[in-house]
Amino acid sequence: MMEDEEFEFAEDLEAILHLTPEVQLAIEQVFPSQDPLDRADFNAVEYINTLFPTEQSLANIDDVVNKIRLKIRRLDDNIRTVVRGQTNVGQDGRQVKEITRDIKQLDHAKRHLTTSITTLNHLHMLAGGVDSLEAMTRKRQYGEVANLLQGVVNVLEHFHKYMGIPQIRQLSERVKAAQSELGTQILADFEEAFPSQGSKRPGGPSNVLQDACLVANVLDPRIKQEVIKKFIRQHLSEYLVLFQENQDVAWLDKIDRRYAWIKRQLLDYEEKYGRMFPEEWCMTERIAVEFCHITRVELAKVMRTRAKEIEVKLLLFAIQRTTNFEGLLSKRFTGCTLTDKKAESPLDSTNPFLEDEPGEDLGTEKDEDLTKPRKPKAPDNPFHGIISKCFEPHLYVYIESQDKNLGELIDRFVADFRTQGPPKSGTEEGGAVLPSCADLFVYYKKCMVQCSQLSTGEPMIALTTIFQKFLREYAWKILSGNLPKSSSNTGGLTISSLLKEKEGSEAAKFTVDELCLICSILSTAEYCLATTQQLEEKLKEKVDKVLVERINLTGEMDTFSTVISNSIQLLVQDLDAACDPALTAMSKMPWQSVEHVGDQSPYVTSIIMHIKQNVPILRDNLASTRKYFTQFCIKFTNSFIPKFINYIFRCKPISMVGAEQLLLDTHSLKTVLLDMPSIGSQVLRKAPASYTKIVVKGMTRAEMILKVVMAPHEPPVVFVDNYIKLLADGNPETFQKILDMKGLKRSEQSSMLELFRQRLPTPPSGSDGGPSLSFSTPTPEQESSRIRKLEKLIKKRL
Repeated sequence: MMEDEEFEFAEDLEAILHLTPEVQLAIEQVFPSQDPLDRADFNAVEYINTLFPTEQSLANIDDVVNKIRLKIRRLDDNIRTVVRGQTNVGQDGRQVKEITRDIKQLDHAKRHLTTSITTLNHLHMLAGGVDSLEAMTRKRQYGEVANLLQGVVNVLEHFHKYMGIPQIRQLSERVKAAQSELGTQILADFEEAFPSQGSKRPGGPSNVLQDACLVANVLDPRIKQEVIKKFIRQHLSEYLVLFQENQDVAWLDKIDRRYAWIKRQLLDYEEKYGRMFPEEWCMTERIAVEFCHITRVELAKVMRTRAKEIEVKLLLFAIQRTTNFEGLLSKRFTGCTLTDKKAESPLDSTNPFLEDEPGEDLGTEKDEDLTKPRKPKAPDNPFHGIISKCFEPHLYVYIESQDKNLGELIDRFVADFRTQGPPKSGTEEGGAVLPSCADLFVYYKKCMVQCSQLSTGEPMIALTTIFQKFLREYAWKILSGNLPKSSSNTGGLTISSLLKEKEGSEAAKFTVDELCLICSILSTAEYCLATTQQLEEKLKEKVDKVLVERINLTGEMDTFSTVISNSIQLLVQDLDAACDPALTAMSKMPWQSVEHVGDQSPYVTSIIMHIKQNVPILRDNLASTRKYFTQFCIKFTNSFIPKFINYIFRCKPISMVGAEQLLLDTHSLKTVLLDMPSIGSQVLRKAPASYTKIVVKGMTRAEMILKVVMAPHEPPVVFVDNYIKLLADGNPETFQKILDMKGLKRSEQSSMLELFRQRLPTPPSGSDGGPSLSFSTPTPEQESSRIRKLEKLIKKRL
């Protein structure tokens, strides 16, 4: 029966002591053991087989059982000891907890006792302090009051939660009464020492008042403000009398006397009263700031009354002296007292002296200054505009003066141009920027800087409008007005006159001096365009941020762009018109009777001569504006090549040999046009790719037209297909012109045209069905090879 009970106990124990893997791992880490009985995967059968591996070993079974029972008893003893030990620990814990509770009670009692003693001490201090404060106040012992009052106020703060106690509330009311009495008493003392009416009290500062200022620091801030206000008002009372509106010294021509007076007063204050007021009150700066506010109001009043007497020089003199004084204030003071009066003074304006050094002669500045990087911004002057703001309503006088001056300047430019004449060829001035342009922008820079010193608001917008007006006048009167007129352009420069052709007569060419003048005007217009853009950026930097959007010189830049375009068009027209007689001669040559192919025709030589005469002059005079020389070359080829092709169609009828000669002439012109940008230059420079592409495309078409003319028209189908392949032109009119050049009869032309319409490829779906076709044209290299073969063939015939 004992064995059965042990077996059941073992089963129960195994069920109860089934531990999780995590717990088992923790036990193994805390109590490492090599005993198989301590393993989590203990197997009793394996353990018994280990103890009794053979039948002979069963003879020792009693010894083994006794050892195991002994081990079990030891484990029971250990478990019993641990359990009993845990029971004792619980009792010890309860005893400790009771001791801790007693200690906490003692701590609370100690804290309450300390608080009570501290409060009683504070109460004693407060009661004694209030009595002393009242006594010292009556005796005007401000030095002792200043220290005592702060202490009493600090102690009183500890009793805010005890204000329900009558005695505490009574002490608090006595402190407030003492503060009120001190404030009234200090104001009365200052009024007695510095009465609003009459002269100041003689002698230096009073020690009583010096101590009174220390007390005012502790009292309500309004007391301090009232003391400052009374003192400054009394200190500046003499100024209001001396510079009344009806006094002679009140006018702008004697504005220096105002600033000299305040300088003396500030020195007098620092000598007599500098130590009377605490340093943190910044009394010197406060006096200066109040002087500025009074001066601004008084100046505005006197200028409204005598507005008709304000002249430009007088206004600028007053503004210059005032801004100098404001700059002096910024060097002497920090502007810490302006925070509460920021709304009264224009402190948002930027410092106008940031870019120009003091004393700089703006009239000697060069216009290149506009392109220089800006100097780093210095800290803003907090006093800027504190007085000079009053001049802004009268700046219309300055703006009107600049309008008049700029008008006179433009008139002088016009007169100088008529007197001195345009730049001559062969001189350094030929093709250069006109000097008047630099003078204009130098004056603009001077006006802009000067106006920004006066105001960065609406006057800057008004000045910008004046700038715009005279930029347009300069473009019209100096630039466009001096462009030379061609013989067909006496009625003025118009697009129709620029494009008008004069056939059958020798066109009147511009002289070399006129070409130089056009180049000079073009270069000047380009300079004006770039500098006007920089001027716009500078104006936007100077003006207030809210007004930036109103600065826009796009219209004036467009005007200079128009001058540039007209100048280039005049140059193109001149060279184009010079080539017209040669093209007319080409169309009147008897091409049908040409019997052999020779050198290039005389008309080609004439065209090349004109190109060699004009282009080097233009290239040299437009060296500083290379991109516009390239534009000239592109515009000329875009004008000349279509015209040349139109004159080719006029060469009818033409024989096979005549077509070969015309093809040779076309190749000669193509070679000259490709080299035109560097023709006559010692420095060979590759022509721009955009220009080369235009020449190759246009002249290749002319060559293809002549190749089609040279091809036999029999059989018709082959001729039509060859035309479509070479020209890729589905326009029947062009095909008709080819047939006219070949000299076909109308009946033959009709059948050819019908066949042409039939052989045209069907346009792809979605196209507009226009006459232009998309065929692959020969590359320039292929065409060059074909031209070389044609030249060899011509030489063999010769």
